[in-house]
Amino acid sequence: MAEYNLAVIPGDGVGPEVIAEGRKVLEAMAGGASGLSFNYADYPWGSDYYRETGMLMPEDGIEQLQSSDAILFGAVGDPNIPDHITLHGLLLPMRRRFDQGVCIRPSYLYPGVASPLAGKKAGDIDLVLFRENTEGEYAPVGGRLYGGTPYETVMQTNVFTRRGTERIIRAAFEYCVRRNKMMKVTSVTKSNAQSFGMVFWDEVFQDVATEFPQVETESLLVDRACMDLVRWPEIFDVMVASNLFADILSDIAAVVTGSMGLAPSANINPEKEHPSMFEPVHGAAFDITGKGIANPLATISAVAMMLDHLGESTSAQKLDEAVARCLNERRVLTPDLGGTATTGQVGDEVVRILRET
Repeated sequence: MAEYNLAVIPGDGVGPEVIAEGRKVLEAMAGGASGLSFNYADYPWGSDYYRETGMLMPEDGIEQLQSSDAILFGAVGDPNIPDHITLHGLLLPMRRRFDQGVCIRPSYLYPGVASPLAGKKAGDIDLVLFRENTEGEYAPVGGRLYGGTPYETVMQTNVFTRRGTERIIRAAFEYCVRRNKMMKVTSVTKSNAQSFGMVFWDEVFQDVATEFPQVETESLLVDRACMDLVRWPEIFDVMVASNLFADILSDIAAVVTGSMGLAPSANINPEKEHPSMFEPVHGAAFDITGKGIANPLATISAVAMMLDHLGESTSAQKLDEAVARCLNERRVLTPDLGGTATTGQVGDEVVRILRET
């Protein structure tokens, strides 16, 4: 029996609500023919922990997580704590310290789900976005001088290394070849205005592309990419972009495929020297916290990505198929998809489908 040690950080907002459904699905898949077993280590880190201790996680938090096979993460954020404190206190340190440089965010228009874009049918939108995850615009490099005076000066520096840039671009090309769909990789920058970091990115993209002559390539400025993503999303296959640009593009891609509640994310340490982390894209969603209507399917799809990363591809495929069937049958859906079900009822429906099949 394959046994995995999972670190679980439900976090803030709707995080605990959707993570509970992710665990429910994992428990339904454990044992029996799957031969899977999961041990959970729960960590109560996040905004409540910050109010008690002044930290989002303890000083040895990274060391506590290191022995895990994977991390399942809910969300971080609080309406009464500035976002730059919560984000830099928990999520970003894990991505950097565990060298989770490859972030994968798929967006697919499922049967049974309506896109806000007119005329888009199931399967028309099917893209995967690769986000550089540890440096770029989110690198904590900069500072403030002369605060509170007329001479106040602020610097925020983007950081692009050859290792980080080449790693994410090569990962996008390798995935494109395995995916074998349109065989096209689109790089997104702003090199007309940012003549150092973004021009460097373009150069590395061109260098890596020579290793994959069977793959079509294009380079778009980020404003053009955003426009095309909302008017012709079907032209994209695999996209690759820096930390900031891919963050924005992945939210657009999630919305045009029906809901932020369907968008999973994998934060991968390619060398597997450290645990990788899996999460929904939607964040804490304060406006619906506690109402029991958050869509758990993004988290459940992130669980499928986690299983695939752990080498359990058959179980991952079964879970993906259960999510697709839940959406196609439209019997049990949360309000964001036009349904009336609760978060727990959707999780129960996925479990029912898994057991039925």
